[in-house]
Amino acid sequence: MSLHVYLKENTSKKRKMINRISYITLGLGILLLFRSFYPVISFELYSRFILKNSVESPVKEGNSTAVRDAQAVLGSQDAFSSNLKDFTQAHLWFPGKQDVNEKLTSGAREYTITIPKINITKARVVVGGDDLTKSLIHYIPRSMPGEFGNVAIFGHSTLPQLYDEKDYKTIFTYLPSLQKGDSILIDIGDLEYEYEIYDMFVVNPDKISVLDQQFDGSYLTLITCVPPGTFWKRLVVKAKLTKLP
Repeated sequence: MSLHVYLKENTSKKRKMINRISYITLGLGILLLFRSFYPVISFELYSRFILKNSVESPVKEGNSTAVRDAQAVLGSQDAFSSNLKDFTQAHLWFPGKQDVNEKLTSGAREYTITIPKINITKARVVVGGDDLTKSLIHYIPRSMPGEFGNVAIFGHSTLPQLYDEKDYKTIFTYLPSLQKGDSILIDIGDLEYEYEIYDMFVVNPDKISVLDQQFDGSYLTLITCVPPGTFWKRLVVKAKLTKLP
């Protein structure tokens, strides 16, 4: 029985090159993985330690009609939920709510929205529309901008590295970077209304009551999915009319 085993070290140039390529490939893989998950992780930290501590969410715990509607629109947290099959169709955000457009009897059928802080300029908003790949959607249009009530506008978001300012599937990606006091401009025909953001918060899909009407003023509510690239939670940006045409 041998007492020693001698192994010849492979120090060929080919072997060294293969080792280097392996390490470089591994490093690039880790870097790409970090780049993919960084927006999700950073938003979670921002949401938990800054956003939720700086505002008080007006989310109600009751069983109002708006809460029931919102539970449908924003789905469940189950990734395989049947009402999350295609977020590009607005009616799937409110399954069972087929009469959402019956409340609107007159007024413009579409208008534009401008948010200077995040470089959104005259983006198209379709009143009671369905296709979120072609426009933002003014959902359950019981009131119009400039009128007393609450206007809810839905828009898609995605990972920042996939953002395209001309693509409605990514248009609300940078909505989380808005702050209180930022302006939102709504243009309907020759009229321009200016809103100012006064609240911003994150909620779980089953606890949104932001569709409730508020007739003490003219309100605007922007909604998108967060963290970026997911549909786990909802970011809600609230604004109030501050300037009439």
